[in-house]
Amino acid sequence: MSGRRLRKADQTRRTNNSDERTLRDQRIAWRIAALLLDYPTQRTLDMLEELHAAARSLPRPAGPALVSFVDHLRRTPQIELAAYYVETFDLRRRNCLHLSYYAFGDTRKRGMALLRFKHAYRAAGVELGEHELPDHLTVVLEFAATVDPIVGRRLLMEYRPVVELLRLSLRDSDSPYRAVLDAVCATLPELNVADRRRVAELAAQGPPEEQVGLEPFAMDPILQDQLGGRR
Repeated sequence: MSGRRLRKADQTRRTNNSDERTLRDQRIAWRIAALLLDYPTQRTLDMLEELHAAARSLPRPAGPALVSFVDHLRRTPQIELAAYYVETFDLRRRNCLHLSYYAFGDTRKRGMALLRFKHAYRAAGVELGEHELPDHLTVVLEFAATVDPIVGRRLLMEYRPVVELLRLSLRDSDSPYRAVLDAVCATLPELNVADRRRVAELAAQGPPEEQVGLEPFAMDPILQDQLGGRR
């Protein structure tokens, strides 16, 4: 084999190794972000040392962003963390963690979007629990990190403008959670022109409403039941 072919093969191996490291780092970042964006239970707080070490292994900017938020959790009492989480994500519609809600609101289009999420999970052999909608950002991140990074990344990219809008909303309110969204966005490509236009539209219009109801949920009774819970 010629020296040129050897050099080309070596470059290919280095490229493949780099791609594998990038995907590994993305999956670690998504896994950490999924845990940090969930309600701060004692189980999660007991993992902070482990999460801190894992975040420190990640490259910039995702790694330092996650480290800074873990440090915030370490120095804040649990009761304050719990109250702030509810205030941030459950009481502010603009900070909703359900990706399709801000894109489609309580309309029939959201019902179809939720079904697409569920079908993607089922195709990968995953069934969700009874009490969580499939478009919750923590669910999507967990799926991307631990089950199917290709499909998970595709779902994140589909709702990239919503993720960016959430990041901007948390930034505007000077929320510590902004660091976690910074890390998630760092694992995704830069916003293109169409994405930026969509962010501006969502910010200006807010979630759409529809007076005629959500008839398509009748196709999946489980989803219809779930809508009565956490939105």
